[in-house]
Order: sequence, then C-alpha cells, then structure tokens
Amino acid sequence: MAVMLALALLVVGGVALVNALNSDSQGGPPEAAVTADSAGTPGTEEPAPTSSATSRSASATPLVIRVVGAPTKVVVTMPETGEVLQQGVLNTGEERQYDKAPLQVVAADGGAVEVLIYGRQQPRATAGERKNWFVPARG
Repeated sequence: MAVMLALALLVVGGVALVNALNSDSQGGPPEAAVTADSAGTPGTEEPAPTSSATSRSASATPLVIRVVGAPTKVVVTMPETGEVLQQGVLNTGEERQYDKAPLQVVAADGGAVEVLIYGRQQPRATAGERKNWFVPARG
C-alpha cells in the first residue's frame, strides 16, 4: 500500500513539474525570466550558489546541479510535500546544491546541466532535450 502511495506521489509530482515547465512565459527574453525568478516568491527559498570548495563534499550531498551550457530553466521539487525549491533560469556557470531528499529535478535543456546525485555524475541529455532526474532519500 505504501509503495502505491509513493508511486502516486511521484506521478503527481512529475506531472506538476512538466506543467510548470510548459507554463513558462513564451513572450519575454530569458533575461526577463531570470529577473522575475530572482525576486523570489514569499515562502520560497532558493539556495545560494556554492563554490567549488563546498562541492568537494558532493558525495554526501544529495544533489548538485551545474550549468555547463546555455542558461536553462530548472525546477527542483520535493515530491512528498510538493515544495518547490527551485523554479527559474540558471545561468551558465551557476551551481546549486541541495541537502534535502527525495527530490524531483527537471531541466528544460538537460544537455546544458551537469547533475551529481550523491557524488555520482548522471547521464546528460542531448542539447535542447528536456531531462528528468530523481534523487532518492538515503536511509
């Protein structure tokens, strides 16, 4: 029963992430989206970009995202609660680190990001292709 509930939560979370990516405003330039998302939403906290010094402990960190290509929209949510940890454009060279898990991650351009889950680099998508990752909780 618990497995079915977890699966249902994952499906609902995945659908919500896809809808969030599809509802992106099509009219404005990417810079406008960055400005709007940078302002933040009350109650939504975005982790500060991390330095390479903090990345050394990435094997203990559930999720590290680095933008190595063009700026791309990234959505990170906690599927159990629906809490949105990141929703917006990350610029080239930006890195985000998340210490919570489980997490659902969607990148509009999966070829533009490097994703490390518990220190293990994940396969990248072809440039321009949407990519999803799931970060399980460690028990």
